Amino acid sequence: MKEEVIKIGNVWKKYDMGSADPLVVLKDINLKVYTGDFIAITGPSGSGKSTMVNIVGALDKPSWGGVYLKNRNISDLRESALAFFRAKTIGFIFQQFNLIPTLTALQNVMLPMEILDVSEKLAKEKAADLLTMLGLGDRLHHKPTELSGGQQQRVAIARALANDPEIILADEPTGNLDSHTGKFVMDFLGKLNKSGKTVILITHDLDLVKYASRVVHIKDGRIEKGVKK
Repeated sequence: MKEEVIKIGNVWKKYDMGSADPLVVLKDINLKVYTGDFIAITGPSGSGKSTMVNIVGALDKPSWGGVYLKNRNISDLRESALAFFRAKTIGFIFQQFNLIPTLTALQNVMLPMEILDVSEKLAKEKAADLLTMLGLGDRLHHKPTELSGGQQQRVAIARALANDPEIILADEPTGNLDSHTGKFVMDFLGKLNKSGKTVILITHDLDLVKYASRVVHIKDGRIEKGVKK
């Protein structure tokens, strides 16, 4: 039986707008994610996808409702404890890569391991192995500005895998890539899923939902009913 790794129950998210009425961006969201799922979360611009990313990835907390990561309510965790728990559980891949420009590829991949107090020697070895696996063995000491967009995204993938997380959260991971490199990224996510990783893909590109086993469509802050793969 598959284990429930993320549960979002009756979640609402609002932002106070000063004197104006609050902006409600998520409304009564309910979602369960199980081990080995490959879920695509889709929706038009302004639908609430970005906020959904932050909630699902435990980067933000809801205004109401509960978010459970491996049966732990993240609302009960202090930020330091949440950061540690998140680093162990979720690997993030972003459209903008989010690499530190002053660090080399190797150093960027080592960063998540620092949160878990992995020794520098072990972190360096693991980062080098991951980058080599992704075809960047000759780019370990290059900074992001010295890498192509596709190479930067592969560094970001290696960084996401640094702590061997159970869940990979990919937010528009092909948005800044050409079609060939985008296919490589999606095929690699598919391989990770087949190896047992849970993958959550956020995308507006409906061509990518073919990789997913489940599709969740958001419109006007709500999950549309009856949308299935």
